[in-house]
Amino acid sequence: MPEILITLLTITVVVGAIPGVCNYLILLERKLSAWMQDRIGPNRVGPMGLFQPLADGIKLLLKEDVIPPHVDKVLFLIAPAMSVLTAMLAFAVVPFGPVNDPTVPWFIRFIIAPNIDIGLIFIFAIGSLGVYGVVLGGWASNNKYSALGAMRASAQVVSYEIPLGMSVLGIALLSGTLNLEKIMQIQTDGGLMSWNIWFQPLAALMFFTASLAEANRLPFDLAECEQELIGGWHTEYSALKWALFFLGEYTHMITISFLTSILFLGGWSFPFIAEATSAYPGLWLVKLLILCGKAFFFICVMIMLRWTIPRFRFDQLMELAWKVMIPLSLANLVMVMFCKHFEFSQWWLLVGSMALFAAWGTISAKLREAELAARPGYVKRKKVAAAVAHVGHGAHH
Repeated sequence: MPEILITLLTITVVVGAIPGVCNYLILLERKLSAWMQDRIGPNRVGPMGLFQPLADGIKLLLKEDVIPPHVDKVLFLIAPAMSVLTAMLAFAVVPFGPVNDPTVPWFIRFIIAPNIDIGLIFIFAIGSLGVYGVVLGGWASNNKYSALGAMRASAQVVSYEIPLGMSVLGIALLSGTLNLEKIMQIQTDGGLMSWNIWFQPLAALMFFTASLAEANRLPFDLAECEQELIGGWHTEYSALKWALFFLGEYTHMITISFLTSILFLGGWSFPFIAEATSAYPGLWLVKLLILCGKAFFFICVMIMLRWTIPRFRFDQLMELAWKVMIPLSLANLVMVMFCKHFEFSQWWLLVGSMALFAAWGTISAKLREAELAARPGYVKRKKVAAAVAHVGHGAHH
């Protein structure tokens, strides 16, 4: 089969599968949320509620499509399409299975655009355009709440793009490439001890956190924030246009999860089950399931974070980016360059990452204490609290 036909087949499968996967990720989110809150969750439509996404999809298709008279109609319609388009384009260079595996059937390919040597740069370039959908939606709505949400989203993305990009520069230096397939191949060839999570744990944490902020996922959903902005940038949207925004968000979640698995957790590699030397029937399918399983794990973490950590204030969101993550990512990059230049063992990067994290935690705690001490009455309140605690401790004994 010609290469162009395989590419078209892969595009068709991916574009057809992602909306269905996103629908069932919404069901997963509702079920996990219910489990964490001691509720039942959707259980009426179909066995165990498995047909609920189908019912929701039909409802959104048949729901009245309202376009308020005061909006800028052209931009209002372009915004949701842009959110979905950028999310889908970013996924085009992400390997979602074992690539370059001779056991894979000839008509199956686990990446839409193979051998892109600037794959990482392409993802960040296209992913950063996703904010245009949010900004256009908020601006075109001619609604103060929507406009405030759009402004928050733009400030958020501008801030978190910096640590997001800098966190993976260390991986690029260690691997010597920006090609995601080659980065995954280096880790799979070396086995468990070659996974980048061992050498760049701090970068992995920053990458995942910045990705959450860029995708507007809780606790970084300041652009939506129902308590303050009703619905933020999508307040005026309904029916299918509203659904397209969230299709873009969930597609972004999938991309983030696969990227984190590929960059830091060895892709399809897994000890004793799928290694470079493994050989048994159906190995390619096992590799596919392992990579998808790792991505599924990160999706579950994102969902559970929603009900674990309270939403940041906007000043805290900016402070986390500019005062914590950017200096840390810069220090991490300098550390990687130092080790590469002097040809030190990569295991020193693990020690250095832990030291950086501990040092920055100590510095942040001291700065926070000094900031609080400068507030009127803080020292007095602290002494009163200590005295009350002392009295309570004595009464207990």
